[in-house]
Amino acid sequence: MGFRIQNRLFTAGVVVMLLGAFGFGARKMQRLSHGTWGGQHIQFQVNDGSVAIEYDCAHGSITGPLTIDQQGRFSWHGVYTRERGGPIRLHDQDNSQPAIYSGRIKDDTMTLTLRLENSSDPVQTFNLRRGSAGRVFKCK
Repeated sequence: MGFRIQNRLFTAGVVVMLLGAFGFGARKMQRLSHGTWGGQHIQFQVNDGSVAIEYDCAHGSITGPLTIDQQGRFSWHGVYTRERGGPIRLHDQDNSQPAIYSGRIKDDTMTLTLRLENSSDPVQTFNLRRGSAGRVFKCK
């Protein structure tokens, strides 16, 4: 009986090693490094595991681990806030909405899709380049 258990343990060990060798093990994740990404109508500033985002007439933020899989894909939870022109009134309500920022990074290019959590429709898709300040036109 001892031989059978050893044989099964050996076989199980070999199977685990083969699964790991063929990529069926845990995915290797990377983190988004500090810096600025920008594109038309967006600026994306990465600092210490968070992102500050500026859009035309809006802003957003992402906190938490900014992980990217081996194919460069990501999906992060954050907040999106629409802005309006003119002064901020004393009793204005916060109109921030939970958002999902997803997309893919390849080399120095990021494709970013913004989707509000309560909607299946994307708000907008942006193309950003690492090191670019972007072009944002704020509401006045």
